[in-house]
Amino acid sequence: MRSARLDATDWRILRELQADGRITNVDLARKVGISAPPCLRRVRALEEAGIIKGFTAILNDKALGFDVTAFAMVGLHSQAEADLIAFEERARSSPIVRDCYMLSGEIDFLLKCVAPDLSAFQDFIIHELTAAPNVASVKTSLVIRASKHAAGVPMELAGEGSAAARPVERAPT
Repeated sequence: MRSARLDATDWRILRELQADGRITNVDLARKVGISAPPCLRRVRALEEAGIIKGFTAILNDKALGFDVTAFAMVGLHSQAEADLIAFEERARSSPIVRDCYMLSGEIDFLLKCVAPDLSAFQDFIIHELTAAPNVASVKTSLVIRASKHAAGVPMELAGEGSAAARPVERAPT
């Protein structure tokens, strides 16, 4: 990976795009104080460097009929790299699993799951997750309500002198 220096304008672009990914290039340029052509070049450069991974809409799960959000804490029999990769591939292939994190400590993976109803979630747990090779244990917790959802990174912490203002490792392209 190569290191990149983000200047103040790059950080302003990232803040604005994280707040509103649908902003037009003209409006973005105006908000960050540069003209539209260099603004577009900077956005493309940030995308090519892997700093901007993509753009997405945040959907209302309940309005779309997805009434169950739950977390599954998964322990594996083996933490050999091949077994970890196989589990990650299984999690990525499941539409119910929305986020998958490998953790240190007592559990190996934390899965955020979204399902239309409790029956669909239970079917996933019983027939897919606990039946998966190498899965030793699964503990689940249903979400009662979400108190905060903040996508992205805490841009408020990206001030001068902070770790976030240091050179950024760019993903290989």
